[in-house]
Amino acid sequence: MLKRTEELRDRAVSGLLAALLILMVLAVTWQVVSRYLLGSPSGWTEELARFLLIWIGLFGGTLAYQRRLHLGLDLLADRLQKKTRRIQQRAVDGCVLIFAVTILIIGGSSLVALTHELSQYSPALGLPMAFVYLSLPLSGVLMAVSALIALTGQGE
Repeated sequence: MLKRTEELRDRAVSGLLAALLILMVLAVTWQVVSRYLLGSPSGWTEELARFLLIWIGLFGGTLAYQRRLHLGLDLLADRLQKKTRRIQQRAVDGCVLIFAVTILIIGGSSLVALTHELSQYSPALGLPMAFVYLSLPLSGVLMAVSALIALTGQGE
């Protein structure tokens, strides 16, 4: 059951990333076409590409962590014995969990609430900035779940 849930989560995040990347490519392509072929650059495409890059970066990091493909210094870990390496990996997963909860979920939620309360909108698109910053707590939840699964050993 947990393995199936992990597969669904993995596919959902992968699908989201693919959709965001397609949107970003379309926005940047339109920016180039409107600037160089039409001679009238579109103002909203740069802002949209920037916001999409934020979402892609955060959810891409989450997916990389879920799949254990994130960058890391494994020079030390490769030299450790299997038992010690497992302890080191659990310590890393614990740090990821603390980061995801405190910075991404709690801090991100505070930022979303603040920008919503202040009614901040992006200048070109008119999007609520709370929506842009929503990527922080959402990716944090996914990362925290991945860390919890890793810490409990259920993902192995």
